[in-house]
Amino acid sequence: MAKVHPNVVPAAAVAAAGPAGGERGEDEEAATLTVWRKSLLFNCKGFTVFDAKGNLAYRVDSYDSESGDEVVLMDAAGAPAFTVRRKRQLSLQGEQWLVFAGEADRRPPVYAVRRTGRGGGKSLARVTPCAGAAAASYEVEGSYARRCCVVYDGERRAVAEVRPKEAVGTDVFRLVVQPGVGVSLAMAVVVALDQMFGRPSLLRSWSS
Repeated sequence: MAKVHPNVVPAAAVAAAGPAGGERGEDEEAATLTVWRKSLLFNCKGFTVFDAKGNLAYRVDSYDSESGDEVVLMDAAGAPAFTVRRKRQLSLQGEQWLVFAGEADRRPPVYAVRRTGRGGGKSLARVTPCAGAAAASYEVEGSYARRCCVVYDGERRAVAEVRPKEAVGTDVFRLVVQPGVGVSLAMAVVVALDQMFGRPSLLRSWSS
C-alpha cells in the first residue's frame, strides 16, 4: 500500500501558514489532497487528509459511541473548519446534511447538501446555499462508491473531483480542487457524500 502517513509539522507552524481552505486566486494551481478514510487516533473512526507535500491538512475523528449525526472537519491545528450535520426532518426530496462554517452552534448553516441518487445515476447530490448565504450552487455527479465523481458549478465547470488512488482500494483516494474554490468546503462536501453513499459509513451505525 502506498504511503499515506503525514509529515510531522508543528501546530504553531500550521497556524502561522494560515488556513488550508481559503479561497484561492484564479491564477493558482489546483490543490490535490490525499484522503484516507481512517483516523490517526486510537479507537476512533474518521478521515485523515494530506496535502500534496504529505503534510497533514485536515482530519475528522469520531468515537464509536457517537451517533454520527454531526461531523466536524478540523484543520491540521485542530480548529473546526466546517461542521456537517444531518438534517433530521427529511423530506421527499431526499436526505440532507447542513454545512456550517466553523462550529455549528455559533452560526447558521451556509450550505445544504441534498442526496439526489443512490450511486447508480448521474446525479448524486446538490449543494445549495442556505437562506442569507451569498454563495454559489453546485451539482455532484458520478459514483462516490467508486471514488469517481465531479462537482460542477452553475456554469457546468468542474470545480472539484474525487479520483481513485492507484492500487490502494477505496479507503485512500484523491480530492482535486480547482483555483477559486475553497478547499475546506470541498472537503466538507466529501464528508457529506461519505455519510450518504459510503458503505460502510465510518461515522454512523445506521443507514438510510
